[in-house]
Amino acid sequence: MLNIIHLENVNIYQSGNVILSNVNIDVDKGEFVYLIGKTGTGKSSLLKTLYAELKIQEGKGAIAGYDLNNLKRKEIPFLRRKLGIVFQDFQLLTDRNVYQNLQFVLKATGWKDKKEIDARIMEVFGMVGMQGKISKMPHELSGGEQQKVAIARSLLNHPEIILADEPTGNLDPEISDDIMKLLFDISKTGCAVLMATHNYQLIEKYPSRILKCENNRITDSKQPIVIEVRMEAILETPNVDVLQPKGSEEDPVSFD
Repeated sequence: MLNIIHLENVNIYQSGNVILSNVNIDVDKGEFVYLIGKTGTGKSSLLKTLYAELKIQEGKGAIAGYDLNNLKRKEIPFLRRKLGIVFQDFQLLTDRNVYQNLQFVLKATGWKDKKEIDARIMEVFGMVGMQGKISKMPHELSGGEQQKVAIARSLLNHPEIILADEPTGNLDPEISDDIMKLLFDISKTGCAVLMATHNYQLIEKYPSRILKCENNRITDSKQPIVIEVRMEAILETPNVDVLQPKGSEEDPVSFD
């Protein structure tokens, strides 16, 4: 599989303090990954590192083909065109309708042909089911509709990964379900999704790989923590000493 994200022995700093240490992560094309952890444990710092707001000082990192260690300031806008970024508070421009919101992004990222701009905007609005709302102002839309517009905006430049920071945080459960289904559908097209969330009910309903920020570290559900070995297999193997467990309910079982 092609790595969209690769972080190797990365230490992430904020204001001179280590927020996350020894981060080792690979995310593949089309993979859906949750990022969880209590407030202040480093979720936002990790996302900022990935979209190059925070510079890697120790370790190695790459995303969407860009080397984060040697990324020049003038290259950052080009990197971000390969990333779709979705925020909890939508961040739509309130002085223009939703079509003009997306038009603004395309023009700012170098699109010039009006027919191509119109076609791409209609395409992404179709992907999120918002074709009939293109002339609406943001305040005329519900929270869920505004988030769908934000997701459509994130798809404009054919990103390789979407970084979603609490995209359902301001939404009711039914609308949150719609957003989750949409993000999973997007991942099935080959665009990876890394989604920060506090909503464990959604994780239970839509299970996938989990990265957890805790105690300045990231643990990965993809990596096995316990290896189970059937006792019958040990007994059937010649010249193998059977490991004898020791311990009790008060003293958990361990092996020598």
